[in-house]
Amino acid sequence: MIKSSEIKKIVNDYSDVKIGVLGSHSALEIMDGAKDEDFQTRVFCQKGREGPYQRFSRIADEITVLNKFKDMASAKIQKELRDSNTIIVPHRSLTVYLGYKTIENSFKVPIFGNRKLFQAEERTAKKGQYYLLEKAKIKYPKLFKDPKRINKPCIVKVQEKNRPLERAFFTVSSYKDYVKKSEERVKQGVIARKDLEKASIEELAIGTYMNFNFFHTPISEQVDFIGIERRLQTNIHDYNALPAQQQLDIDVDLQNIEVGHTPASIRESLLEKVFKMGDKFVRAVKKEYTPGIIGPFSLQSVITKDLELIVYDVSLRVPGNPIVATTSPYTKYQYGKTFGVGRRIAMEIKRAHEEDRLDEIVT
Repeated sequence: MIKSSEIKKIVNDYSDVKIGVLGSHSALEIMDGAKDEDFQTRVFCQKGREGPYQRFSRIADEITVLNKFKDMASAKIQKELRDSNTIIVPHRSLTVYLGYKTIENSFKVPIFGNRKLFQAEERTAKKGQYYLLEKAKIKYPKLFKDPKRINKPCIVKVQEKNRPLERAFFTVSSYKDYVKKSEERVKQGVIARKDLEKASIEELAIGTYMNFNFFHTPISEQVDFIGIERRLQTNIHDYNALPAQQQLDIDVDLQNIEVGHTPASIRESLLEKVFKMGDKFVRAVKKEYTPGIIGPFSLQSVITKDLELIVYDVSLRVPGNPIVATTSPYTKYQYGKTFGVGRRIAMEIKRAHEEDRLDEIVT
């Protein structure tokens, strides 16, 4: 485990700060926000995936093409990052391609965020998201540890076999349905049996799905509410728009693979519930993972017919939702301008740098 004192020593020697990111997931959003706050940027791409960053050349000052994403953790690249005063902003692809062990034990570069906390996003972690939601007294769906006890509509959350970024979620209504659908997916090679054994089975929460995005660091005055978006998923999203008879006539396997986002807002009388949820989560995490949350997090929720908020998923790093940067009224209410997570991160790094407090927002 990398000692926090090592990272503090490194970042305290930084002069002009540069922001670095792995070229996937939400790199464009992160770099765009960095440029808005006058930071230099560097993006690390896997060969063949550098196109978006070359096309949107305004936001990438330096593009480094690697054979594999994991090469970003090489000793050579790490030294370059430290020598160039670079802070890495994490997102889902960084944690997947570098891996939690590498990030926690050998990636000796300042990261904007709490590197010990990232693995808590996994439902299999000892102090994972269910544990944190329980500690925060935030409601989440009922869990079925034994599939034989399934007696209502549920969603099975399991890792896809060949695509580490994707989760092969599927819905079931009984144990018989679970066996049929899971065996089909194992035979098709969509999931592995070993991953199915570690899967979470949750009661399917019925209501309106909204992702609530927040921001907090140890130098923040409060928990910022950044905005709301909803996921566009294939192939379930537009399948649901078909008339019921057509749905019954079409024999297709449905998947929840995220392909985009659409903006949303919430009625004003429900905002207090959203704020309280974010505040409670920040307090709970601080007790379990010192120094707590550093940066953005998302509580992906369902609003039921009784106007109750149920959290079905948690993101503990930059959520991939660039749509918020141009559509959120909530940042404008607070700051007088509309922006997303990328710029909010850059604003915090800039403030910390000016106040000589960078060591409080990196690990």
